Amino acid sequence: MLARLTLTDFRNHAGLDLRPGPGFVCLHGQNGAGKTNILESVSMLAPGRGLRGAALSEMARSEGPGGWSVSANLSPFSPSQVEGHGATSASTSLGTNGEAVFAISETVLGTGTLATAPERRVVRINGASASVNSLAEWLAILWLTPAMDRLFSGPASDRRRFLDRLVLALEPGHAHHAARYDAAMRARNKLLAEPDGADPEWLSALEAGMAEHGEALAAARARTVAGLGEMLAAAPEDLFAKGAIALEGAEQAGLAAMLRANRGHDAAAGRTTEGPHRQDLAVTHAAKRQPAARCSTGEQKALLLGLVLAHAALVTERRGAPPLLLLDEVAAHLDPGRRAALFERLEGRGQVWMTATEAALFEGVGQATMVHVA
Repeated sequence: MLARLTLTDFRNHAGLDLRPGPGFVCLHGQNGAGKTNILESVSMLAPGRGLRGAALSEMARSEGPGGWSVSANLSPFSPSQVEGHGATSASTSLGTNGEAVFAISETVLGTGTLATAPERRVVRINGASASVNSLAEWLAILWLTPAMDRLFSGPASDRRRFLDRLVLALEPGHAHHAARYDAAMRARNKLLAEPDGADPEWLSALEAGMAEHGEALAAARARTVAGLGEMLAAAPEDLFAKGAIALEGAEQAGLAAMLRANRGHDAAAGRTTEGPHRQDLAVTHAAKRQPAARCSTGEQKALLLGLVLAHAALVTERRGAPPLLLLDEVAAHLDPGRRAALFERLEGRGQVWMTATEAALFEGVGQATMVHVA
């Protein structure tokens, strides 16, 4: 969990120093007070552009100097988690009973931009420079926002990004493969558009890179969908509809040969027409055997929440620690029965950040840090 969150010139917050406890972190206040901005700041502690998908320069406070920063102290690791996680300050001594006693400092994650480079993101872990993708090794973060309510009826690209966020929480290396695949695909598309024809050797090298990282992407997605499907099947019967999920799109084995064969077609289309960037996440209402896109808005919301709850259980099982959940205005869209069911399912599942316009919407939560944002 986050033991401390510090913001400087992020969105409408000139400065913020929040010390949340375990369990629920409930942010309430009027519209425009900056509740979602706080959730967005937490989402920036993961690879990517955060829960809004905004440009980095848009996150800087309009009245500020131009840069912004987000810093978070993670709660100390347990002794069993020290090895392999890069804790920079750990000492051992003997307790009165002769057993080893570990003293481990908090890990500090920081990210932001400088006024002189508003679109270049800087990341530091325990004060040392690090890559953006390395953040995934420290925290698994997942979010739901009102903009995602129509996820199942929107474009496939939205579902693919959602799926990749699920994968990233389980396999931190997924971000590396995604970045390398996208970079190679952009270079291939540019090369295919050359008026004098593309260099075949350079094309082959790019396609080999796309195949290596694309096959890893598809395999990781398939593993996540399989594990999530098992969790959904085992989920309790309550007020949240159970979904059945599947990964749609051609198998990515032999991707290099497929890309080579499609060069002429892709050059005419001006893009790469086949590959893992064309896969889709198919979700079905299990009881009704009906595609999620054809369900009511309320059913789609329940299916989405069910997916997130099952994924949180899967992350806890696989990583040994629950993910951070960021739920923006989720309580306002649920009737009292489903609200109570949601809080019950989330109880004891790690740190869950939620927003609402009224504190009354959090009635019934368990252990909670209540924060009025004004």
